[in-house]
Amino acid sequence: MFKKTNPVYTLSVASRLSGIPIHSIRQYIEKGLIIPYKKDTSRHLFSDVDIVRFKKIRTQLDEQGLNVAGIKSLLALIPCWAIRSCSVGERSNCEAYNSITQPCWEASEKGPECRNINCRECEVYSILEENLDLKVLLKQFLK
Repeated sequence: MFKKTNPVYTLSVASRLSGIPIHSIRQYIEKGLIIPYKKDTSRHLFSDVDIVRFKKIRTQLDEQGLNVAGIKSLLALIPCWAIRSCSVGERSNCEAYNSITQPCWEASEKGPECRNINCRECEVYSILEENLDLKVLLKQFLK
């Protein structure tokens, strides 16, 4: 069964499907906005969800006036500790909890709850699959 999260597209195909240049996609990866699936050969593969993310990032850059640092700061606002149900003690040892400039999947020092998980498959990273509007997402956690 095909899922929209299955990584099936090469970089060139993903670029063509999204209308985003290859060099821009590489920059999104390098800057931590996208976590690509990596094959054993170190080649990247992308899913339909990734294609949607590329387009959303491009919209934020071109139409909403954000830069990469601004997008990363917005992603840093995702309350990963609430999504993953981390305890206060776990939060104290987690760089992602205190960072305002990078999303949790970019944190070098993760709490024990997240150390051994694949961030691409984590519910924090994938929560934006369902809702690419961060403001709507944050409202859910502020109720």
